[in-house]
Amino acid sequence: MEQVLRGKCVAILIADGFEQVELTEPKQALEMAGAMTVIVSTAEGQTVKGWQHDHWGDEFAIDQMISNANVEDYDALLLPGGVMNPDKLRADKEAVAFVKSFFDAEKPVAAICHGPWVLAEADVLRGRSLTSYPSIRTDLKNAGADWSDQEVVADRGLVTSRSPDDLPAFNRKMIEAFAQERHRP
Repeated sequence: MEQVLRGKCVAILIADGFEQVELTEPKQALEMAGAMTVIVSTAEGQTVKGWQHDHWGDEFAIDQMISNANVEDYDALLLPGGVMNPDKLRADKEAVAFVKSFFDAEKPVAAICHGPWVLAEADVLRGRSLTSYPSIRTDLKNAGADWSDQEVVADRGLVTSRSPDDLPAFNRKMIEAFAQERHRP
């Protein structure tokens, strides 16, 4: 794979209960494209725990706590889904402010599955096209988004997909968006 993201640093914001494959596969794709990835979390302790379909998954080391994270240190943001993870993140004021700061700085963001819930809380969806896991469609529409049921949707630096089934298309479009410098709000 071409190293189109060489020199870029991508924050991956997660809390306990993220859908594990929605972290591991995009993280691997980003690193294969040359990016450095940093796991940022709101979780207490040194690790954060994934979720695999219907049971707890593996633990992953936290690289940086949200309280010490600064948008200026990153070129892009990845928001894995799962149900518990984004629900915890959207209730955390620091996490929501961190997410919003990427939009304010016109930096690209990729969110999959339930990940866009955090975007709704950050109030950054008005007038944007996106997709997500179908069960949160109404929440995203109520936040001003133009929701559609597609494998992947890219809109001005925001890349979204529905579920782990969409990961190949999501990863391709995410890398394409993250390779660009800035995006219009």
